[in-house]
Amino acid sequence: MGSRNTTSTKTALYTYSPSPPSSPPAAAVLSPCAACKVLRRRCVDKCVLAPYFPPTDPQKFTNAHRVFGASNIIKLLQEIPVSQRADAVSSMVYEANARIRDPVYGCAGAIFQLQKQVSELQAQLARAQAEAVNVQAQNANLMALICMGMSHTLHDGAALAVDALAAAPLNESFSLDDGSLHGGASAAIWEAPIWT
Repeated sequence: MGSRNTTSTKTALYTYSPSPPSSPPAAAVLSPCAACKVLRRRCVDKCVLAPYFPPTDPQKFTNAHRVFGASNIIKLLQEIPVSQRADAVSSMVYEANARIRDPVYGCAGAIFQLQKQVSELQAQLARAQAEAVNVQAQNANLMALICMGMSHTLHDGAALAVDALAAAPLNESFSLDDGSLHGGASAAIWEAPIWT
């Protein structure tokens, strides 16, 4: 009698109805969901777990079942609205995977590691920002020194030129040809380096 029930169940699942070839038979279940496969039970049309545990990913349900248990998953899914079920399954699967990786801390361990990484990166960012401010200050000081050096050099060069003009007799004329100085003053005044 046990063999009759098995064959009648199988034939009931794969019954052929004369419908158009484009649509599958309404009573036929082609492949059970991953949850029903793992639990070794028949997957009914209104299986609560079928939309969230497809047959192509049995490990997803296996991990969630190992941590939470099938009855708790089903009970939780039945208690919440349909619109929130996908998020609930996603959370359960994430927690289950984290709990399998880290049996002691689970999700809390992953969160702690991420928070630690965020604080290390914030400290590294603060150090880089301080270093950038330091480099900007050094550049500003260097530019100030360069400007002061240029003004001293120009001032010293102008003072030497004024002194040379004052020392030269008034009747001599000065002319510049090819960088040479003609007249009574020496050419060293004009060849003083601008940059020191």
